[in-house]
Amino acid sequence: MAVPPEIEERVGDLRAEIDEHNRRYHVDDDPTISDAEYDALVRELRDLETEFPELITPDSPTQRVGAPVSTQFSEIRHRVPMMSLDNAFTFDELLDWGRRLERRLGSEGEAVGYVCELKIDGFAISLTYENGKYVRAATRGDGRVGEDMTANVGTIEAVPKKLAGKKAPSLLEVRGEVFMPIAAFEALNKRQADAGDRLFANPRNSAAGSVRQKDPSITASRELAMWTYQLGAVENGPSFKTHTETLDWMRGLGLPVNPEIRQLATLDEVYEYCRHWQEQRHDLPYEIDGVVIKVDDLRLRDELGATSHAPRWAIAYKFPPEERTTKLKEIMVSIGRTGKATPFAVLEPVFVGGSTVQMATLHNQDQVNAKDVRPGDTVIVRKAGDVIPEVVKPVLAERPKGLRAWKFPTKCPVCGGPLVRLEGESDTFCTNVDCPGQRWARICHFTSRGAMDIEGLGERTVSQFLEHNLIHDPGDIYSLDWDGVRALEGFGEISITNLQKSIEASKQRPLANLLVGLGIRHAGGTVSRLLAQAFGDLDALMAASEEEIAAVDGIGSIIARSVHEFFANPRNLEVIEKLRAAGLNFTGPERSTLPQTLAGLSIVVTGTLEGFSRDIIEETIKAHGGKAPGSVSKKTTAVVVGEGPGAAKLTKAQELGVPILDEEQFVKLLETGDLP
Repeated sequence: MAVPPEIEERVGDLRAEIDEHNRRYHVDDDPTISDAEYDALVRELRDLETEFPELITPDSPTQRVGAPVSTQFSEIRHRVPMMSLDNAFTFDELLDWGRRLERRLGSEGEAVGYVCELKIDGFAISLTYENGKYVRAATRGDGRVGEDMTANVGTIEAVPKKLAGKKAPSLLEVRGEVFMPIAAFEALNKRQADAGDRLFANPRNSAAGSVRQKDPSITASRELAMWTYQLGAVENGPSFKTHTETLDWMRGLGLPVNPEIRQLATLDEVYEYCRHWQEQRHDLPYEIDGVVIKVDDLRLRDELGATSHAPRWAIAYKFPPEERTTKLKEIMVSIGRTGKATPFAVLEPVFVGGSTVQMATLHNQDQVNAKDVRPGDTVIVRKAGDVIPEVVKPVLAERPKGLRAWKFPTKCPVCGGPLVRLEGESDTFCTNVDCPGQRWARICHFTSRGAMDIEGLGERTVSQFLEHNLIHDPGDIYSLDWDGVRALEGFGEISITNLQKSIEASKQRPLANLLVGLGIRHAGGTVSRLLAQAFGDLDALMAASEEEIAAVDGIGSIIARSVHEFFANPRNLEVIEKLRAAGLNFTGPERSTLPQTLAGLSIVVTGTLEGFSRDIIEETIKAHGGKAPGSVSKKTTAVVVGEGPGAAKLTKAQELGVPILDEEQFVKLLETGDLP
């Protein structure tokens, strides 16, 4: 059965929206929706992909981890990928996960054994020690490559600079969560308020922002802490049978391990642990938003394996969002870079989910109508530990008499142009392409971290420049009238010099960043990288037909149509020519000059190979044109087996009849492309 066009369109929209929220959360540290809203988007996408598996692509948010790294910091490749976790939102979903484990293990009715850990609402970090000495720290990034935070994380008192004991491994990679204790967060906001500076929204965002500083002394001043909870790569270390043993060993090395971790036998005990901490979460001196449940037996973990983005042996039980009531003062409408008009609620300040909130998104006209919220209502506000909460519903018993229903405006609140809702669409758009609101949003997107990363050209500065007619589109950034900038309040020679350097540095950003910055609908970070790699040059992409774009692995017809239409728009071409004249990098990463002997082949590697480090084996396969997935399936061409292979991958390969190669046979495959 063919996929209905509206389903394909919805999947494309969901992926673009989730990519945008991933960028804001992981790269900008500036999320704009709650955890609950984000989880709902991901679940809707996963449900549609389950119903229509032909729509699944490698770049789908359901198939990957985290978000691309920022250009602000150097990159560090994780020796063992930092995967995300699947979520359970009810005890029934947790039970379903447990039953799936039993079926996979063939152990129905037998106790599996679990470890429960508090899910710290912080910032994931990987620490690396060599011969017991701290040498590196990196963010999760996209799961494979993170940002170098070595100097900053090294200022955190809880992070040991030298491991305890006399038998530290030659290499240890350990994962953990950096967080800001509640008392430190409150003290930080008091200092910010006393200085007249912006307040931080919650401990999680303040922790992330504190770590991601170019000046480590700022990180050092923020009173951060850390819990470690998982081993990554270990060389010349002891062997373990259970996760509990690894945690005890980590404690012995002086690494901080949360004291509330428990080893439990059954899912009933797991539920009681989750219920207890859901009720007692605010008794802790730090924020938590759930519980992480892991299989304790490491042999069973190996047998269970992982999907493309998450281990099957672990799951996160997310606490329900917290709710409070407050007054809805006003409903306003914001205009995005595509002209999308989004209603949002202006609230009387209310403390919910660990922070004070004053605004909440209302999504679109249908949501406002369905909830029937009106300015002047007392409303229930739900928040799951993130920045912008959700207005759940009005408290009708407290509605003042005669309160009028809110009507969606017919004119843009920024430019006064018409707001139009297309037939069959849930969103409303400002149709004036010269709308100042759209211009502002487009330029802010262009300068953001995930795009051209122009430090010093934030939302407030963009507003100033637009107000004084110094810029009209992203291309004008590179021909600024600096005398005009000097005339503005707040711009001295030092700030101007810093901004000039930042603008000049942005000219060398990779092509993928430029594509993100252009704001092409559906072209987030992953899609932009795929396009940059496939075409290698912006002019080649601009000249490509819709069919040629759609032929790129991971790019579907909806994305291809959007990209092609973007480059057919004369206004967009004007901006691109300004960028060309300014000398921006239009050339993508070099394509491999190696023989494409593995083109069309899917190679899985398990164990350690003598001639290939873990860091480069995947790149070697891809450089020869192949794919390097993390698990074995019917589409796998061959499994390459080294020293200490995973039992689950070998068993799966044998069950499916997939050829198994040793290192010598793999080298011959690289040379010839022929299976032995």
